[in-house]
Amino acid sequence: MLPTTPAPRAEAIPHPEGVSNDEFRAALSRLAAGVVLVTAHEPALSEDGPLGDDVGMTATAFMSVSLDPPLVLVSLRNGSRMDDLLAEQPLWGVSVLAESQRHIAGRFAMKGRISDRLLFEDIAYTRGEVCGAPLVGGALAVMECRTERRVEAGDHTLVIGRVLAVGLPSADGGPLTYFRGRYRHLG
Repeated sequence: MLPTTPAPRAEAIPHPEGVSNDEFRAALSRLAAGVVLVTAHEPALSEDGPLGDDVGMTATAFMSVSLDPPLVLVSLRNGSRMDDLLAEQPLWGVSVLAESQRHIAGRFAMKGRISDRLLFEDIAYTRGEVCGAPLVGGALAVMECRTERRVEAGDHTLVIGRVLAVGLPSADGGPLTYFRGRYRHLG
């Protein structure tokens, strides 16, 4: 029998500081996060053209920043459709998803997804009075925001928004959370 040599292992290449992308992802996957749907309305290009498009994106990197004034932060991947839109459109909405809304989170998080218009097609929502963006029906909370500041941070942009209006459409159920790469519920 011939001796065999083990196949070479794909080694994670660390950054100059010593942490690889895989190590970083693995560590942060152990931090439970709430799940929100960030939405915005892209205005029509011209007054006599189509009505414009609604755009949505699932986010777990969302947090409260300040009580006075009321500020929140969302982290957007540079060059994503939402990043590009919020660079031009200062008004946007946030729906804090309930555990029963896992299908909405998954739909707006998938890669190579269909058009946003089709993604919103069978989801109950109201249009924010201030931001004009879709706010998901049955969400635990909804917020209408105006961008105060954009901060470039590595391969993401941190968008800090002033909360202009809030709503509490549903008190039923717990929050949808994300932990170790999967949507979870508190239990």
